[in-house]
Amino acid sequence: MTVIAPTILAETEDEYKATIERLHPFAKRVHIDLTDGQFAPTFTVGVNKLWWPQEWVVDIHAMVNNPSQYVPTLIQLKPYSIIMHAEAGEDLTPSITAIKQAGIKVGIALLKTTVPSTVQEYIELADHVLVFSGDLGHYGGTASLMQLEKVRLVRNIHPEVEVGWDGGANVENVFSLSQGSVDVINAGSAINKSEDPAAAYNLMVAEINKHSVI
Repeated sequence: MTVIAPTILAETEDEYKATIERLHPFAKRVHIDLTDGQFAPTFTVGVNKLWWPQEWVVDIHAMVNNPSQYVPTLIQLKPYSIIMHAEAGEDLTPSITAIKQAGIKVGIALLKTTVPSTVQEYIELADHVLVFSGDLGHYGGTASLMQLEKVRLVRNIHPEVEVGWDGGANVENVFSLSQGSVDVINAGSAINKSEDPAAAYNLMVAEINKHSVI
């Protein structure tokens, strides 16, 4: 069943804490963005400042050029998964091995221009593949539903892998995304910039759970 995961993208500790407090009453699975100012042009709160409520299921999305510099610290935080970009500037295999040995799930993110077959070896090792349709390091990307074809291509390589979506998810398109076999829909501005984040989240959950009408 598809789930909605609110996204945290915060540049300061105060902003990070405020976002957690805003999401805590309703969020169950949460997507936390980490950037380095290189792979993504912005800087988020540092990896050593990350924390979250114990009951949350947390995916950490490392939008960084050298994940190996972050993975040891991220492993100590014991998230549900650590997601790295296939386009990072280093071989991800050692980091994938270290994450798996720590009992944490491995995610591989694919930018819009990345063809799944070109990174097949990473997809085969992954527990989660993130189809990225957003704007690196920023809220408010556009959901290019043409990227849903990538879901099929990913599953041709790894049929059982969990597939996530990041970028532009909102109440108008989450049903289409769920019908496109996306398992985890990460939602940033649609929830965080809403006057009532809980209501926005619940509306999106209701959308993905409605029955298709043919």
